[in-house]
Amino acid sequence: MGTEPIPRLLAGMGLPIVLSMMLQAMYNIVDSMFVSRMPAMNGIENTGELAVNALTLAFPVQMLFVAFGIGTGVGVGAMLSRKLGQKDNESVAKTAGNGITLSLIMYVIFVLFALFGMDPYLHSQTSDKVILDMARQYLVICTYLSIANILWGVYEKLLQSTGKTKLSTLAQILGALTNIVLDPIMIYGLFGFPALGIRGAAIATVIGQFATTILAMIFQYTINTEIPSGIRYLKLERATVKGIYSIGVSAIIMQALMSFMTYGVNIVFGQISISAVTAYGIFYKIQQFIFFAGFGIRDAITPIISYNYGRESRKRILDGEKWGLIDVSVIMILGLGIMQFFAHPLAGIFGLTADTEDLCVLSMRVISIGFIAAGINIAAQGIFQALESGISSLVISLLRLLIIPIPLAILFSKSSNALSLVWWAFPIGEIAAAIIAVLLLVRINRKNVPLSRQ
Repeated sequence: MGTEPIPRLLAGMGLPIVLSMMLQAMYNIVDSMFVSRMPAMNGIENTGELAVNALTLAFPVQMLFVAFGIGTGVGVGAMLSRKLGQKDNESVAKTAGNGITLSLIMYVIFVLFALFGMDPYLHSQTSDKVILDMARQYLVICTYLSIANILWGVYEKLLQSTGKTKLSTLAQILGALTNIVLDPIMIYGLFGFPALGIRGAAIATVIGQFATTILAMIFQYTINTEIPSGIRYLKLERATVKGIYSIGVSAIIMQALMSFMTYGVNIVFGQISISAVTAYGIFYKIQQFIFFAGFGIRDAITPIISYNYGRESRKRILDGEKWGLIDVSVIMILGLGIMQFFAHPLAGIFGLTADTEDLCVLSMRVISIGFIAAGINIAAQGIFQALESGISSLVISLLRLLIIPIPLAILFSKSSNALSLVWWAFPIGEIAAAIIAVLLLVRINRKNVPLSRQ
């Protein structure tokens, strides 16, 4: 961390994280791909497209599961790394145990949401009875059986914090492959299974999540002996919980903002047309592969800069910033090219109606204009966190995800040309946030980065 050339270090640390995060993105896009090609059921035309719309309405809740699971896991992982370095095995065990208990508590809260809040949540986005019924079928299964999805955030970090990233990635690969294999079987009714439609997609997703988490648990309790385990460590301890969330709460907030943005967009687009919601849902899941690759590099930037910030090595801090910005920007430029030149083939794999496919292509080509600015924002957020400027990172998230794009989308939705204009809210938000991010980065470098030339 203190001597290896930054480009090589960033590649070595970032690539496994990139692979891991892109596998996370696979669950949702695989569901959408197979669901979109569902045959007509119960005499309903365009069943697949309506089902994709239903998945889009359910997606913010799934993202919220991920936000709380990953956010708690980030706090657990950071605290574990510190306690492992201090050789404090008792605190290591308490941190792991408390992380698991917190995940179980979150699961109970989400089940309560399914019981009492699901219908108001779905009705706030659409009044279409067919879409509402499909969204409810999918979300009931994914929520009641979300325990594996939530626990994964902790078990992933238990393995990663002890350097066993290959094991956590292997667990994710198993889950992704399980989901890919089961989706067509359960949706379409192959090999003697009944055709379950959108419920089949939910069941395949949940089984994939259980496969991932169970394998991670097996690795944790049979191979990862560096972390002691026992029932007594599950008892919550105030100091441990405070330590976990002193780090994890910012990660939860930033992940949750993506959920709130998608929910807001669903409401705004739903007032324009159902096809706009479907098109945005497809675009969002495609862009996740690109953005998650950027997030992976960002998550490698943070510990590299943080380590050298502790050493007061100005040169390596600035090198980390430079190469982090370059690497994330390269990923986003590639993403821009893919969206511009392969928009039609990408939209075509989902079996949409001609009008919805055209909207999906338009969304890709317009929104991707902001990808380079998004790369600056993503890299800057990792740099801000490393330099103990978490508020700046949160400000950029708020600007690019809520404060700028949602009001603009509402404004553009009132236009007579709303279906063409509304997509511009997103690149404008990214570009404006990137300008602020650069200004904040210059200010933080002057204030926080030491003058040492090490």
